[in-house]
Amino acid sequence: MANTSFLIRFSPPQLPLFKSTNNDVFFNRTKTSIFTCKIKTNKNTRNVSKDYKLTWKKELDRTLQHGYESSSISRINWDQQDKEDENEKFQELVDKRCVDNIRMLIIDSVQNAKAGHPGMALGMAEVGYILYRHVMKYNPKNPSWFNRDRFVLSAGHGCLLQYICLHLSGFSSVQAEDLKSLCKLGSRTPGHPENLLTDGIEVTTGPLGQGVANAVGLALAEAHLAARFNKPDAVLVDHRTYCIMGDGCAMEGISNEAASLAAHWKLNKLVLIYDDNHITIDGDTKITFTEDISARYEALGWNVITVDNVHSDMGGFKNAIRSAFNETERPSFIRVKTVIGKLSRKEGTSKAHHGTFEDDEVKEMKQKVKWEDRKPFHVVPSVYREMKIQTEYGEALEEAWYSTLKFYQTKYPQEAVEFKILLDGGLVPGWEHSLPSWSKSDPVDATRGYSEKCLNQIAKVLPGLVGGSADLASSNKAYLHDYQDFSQPDSPWGRNIRYGVREHSMAAISNGIALHGSGLIPFAATFLIFSDYMKNAIRLSALSHAGVIYIFTHDSIGLGEDGPTHQPVEQLAGLRAVPRLLVFRPADGNETAGAYMVAVENRDRPSVIALSRQKVAANLEGTSASDVKRGGYILSDNSLKGKLPDIILIGTGSELCICEDSAKRLREEGKKVRVVSLVCWRIFDGQSEEYKDFVLPKKVRKRVSVEAGSPQGWREYVGEEGRVIGVEDFGASGAYLDTFKKFGFTVENVTQVARSLLD
Repeated sequence: MANTSFLIRFSPPQLPLFKSTNNDVFFNRTKTSIFTCKIKTNKNTRNVSKDYKLTWKKELDRTLQHGYESSSISRINWDQQDKEDENEKFQELVDKRCVDNIRMLIIDSVQNAKAGHPGMALGMAEVGYILYRHVMKYNPKNPSWFNRDRFVLSAGHGCLLQYICLHLSGFSSVQAEDLKSLCKLGSRTPGHPENLLTDGIEVTTGPLGQGVANAVGLALAEAHLAARFNKPDAVLVDHRTYCIMGDGCAMEGISNEAASLAAHWKLNKLVLIYDDNHITIDGDTKITFTEDISARYEALGWNVITVDNVHSDMGGFKNAIRSAFNETERPSFIRVKTVIGKLSRKEGTSKAHHGTFEDDEVKEMKQKVKWEDRKPFHVVPSVYREMKIQTEYGEALEEAWYSTLKFYQTKYPQEAVEFKILLDGGLVPGWEHSLPSWSKSDPVDATRGYSEKCLNQIAKVLPGLVGGSADLASSNKAYLHDYQDFSQPDSPWGRNIRYGVREHSMAAISNGIALHGSGLIPFAATFLIFSDYMKNAIRLSALSHAGVIYIFTHDSIGLGEDGPTHQPVEQLAGLRAVPRLLVFRPADGNETAGAYMVAVENRDRPSVIALSRQKVAANLEGTSASDVKRGGYILSDNSLKGKLPDIILIGTGSELCICEDSAKRLREEGKKVRVVSLVCWRIFDGQSEEYKDFVLPKKVRKRVSVEAGSPQGWREYVGEEGRVIGVEDFGASGAYLDTFKKFGFTVENVTQVARSLLD
């Protein structure tokens, strides 16, 4: 189709004819679902079209010797309406000049900052421009509009390209001054994209491959919600997810895990764009990476498309996007062959990956594109005007979407209420009252069993609770029994996600679900020992403020016979070291419910709930679900009112009952003993000094901590005179009671250690 631009897009119903505010173009929807931005031929718009072309005349005239076809420019009739094929040629020239401007801004930014990664940004300039100008739907005035397309830059070092596209598109989060502040402390343009700093950045990326899995999570959220809420006459959920990955992402195993799942789940609205420049930091990829990446994705079940030379033929990439839009079952993998560091002397080499350019090299690059007489950070006014066409298109789509939403609320009120709950964050007032409570007469169970009851109860009142396990649902007890599995085409509305043995991608996919902005509350489950596979994604959960709930069972050497390969020791210490991450180790049913209460409430930070395999009391006397929100509290104390105890025993999880039983023995001997549950260190550390001193008085220096894991970190709570009972080595294979005895987790040993302190 010969147009000045095309926007391949499914639309909300009854998209109205829309006139842009700058009187340059009109938007209309064709029957083939291809959006066009045509210059109209009727009398009312002929002069508008002429005026718009004339804004480009001077700029295109100066590029005659810059690889442009002079005949193409000379064919344009600047004084009257052109034919459609001539308009298409005009758009190609405009697109090319916009890309030139993007490359110049990339160069200016890294030169000004004396830092950055220009290589990929220069090589992928055409791709970034086409996505933001011709393909994606978004509204810079409302970056969080629900039905916008999502874009993820898995190759986060190329973030300068995205910053520039956001700036040219009118996002207030990236002003010209922000481009001048690249990588500077406190700027909105950090060295890798961060979702909390810059509107328009969906997820925080940097560690390669993570963004691919995030994109799968975003696409899964769209497919799931579309199945739950869309109606034949009212489509509320209809957007796509785009992700750019590089060679490094392709090498990282997490991307393959996620890609395998995306194909299995038939996420056809996911488009993965591979920057195939054959370069990594150490050199040409031939030194380490010679597989046929296209064949790999074909084998996984993707729609694979190759664009051979995007630099000289942007139309090839546009056609690839068309093909992706026509795909109804498979996700699309578009392999775009590019030249890293395009225009520079370093192009095509690893030296182009990062760093600045020599002054004479900058001069040379600017000469190549006829930019030499312009000051740094110059933007051709017509470029802003060109990008505004797309943003006004996005505004029109959002307006139409809200009209559809209004109709939906009238015709489908029950579903509309649930949809609104999700868009408002997913929490229903009073939801916490659905959590179960336990009495002393309830049968004993492992805390993983109490967790199962909590999950299934809150699922009934929290419509956004979704998640699953890495092939351990029966062991983790992390399955929503009244809901189906997410599966296309059978049950995409299902709320149980089967991840298979893919812990790392499970965590990163969960980040994507949490950051979709639709009120979904993802949980991800496995054994605590395998959290090591997930650590980078868990860290990004905390950095991104993604409220993922991690359910980690088999939380200590107490799991028994599987032995040291499966018995976590250092994992709790490592997780507690992650900033912002809430790590709970509940002791019974009450504390498990309390952990869920806090974890669900905290939608802007992730939580880990570490759960036992061995059985513990349903209601250990003195525990409190509501006190979990303090992080630590007094379980029991036989000191007289106003008096301090002789000793404090501090425990977590299944060892808290050992502390309590030891305290009873010591009390029989006339000792004043306090038992403290330190269920979440980070929350306790955040309490007032008065409260912390109330629970752990500074004057009481005789303290013993008991936890079947690494002693790392416990010294802060027991002090220099206290004793830490922990696991200094790896575990051992054996029955759990025998293993606990071997490492000193018995009432007898804790009592003996306490006596030695008191004596």
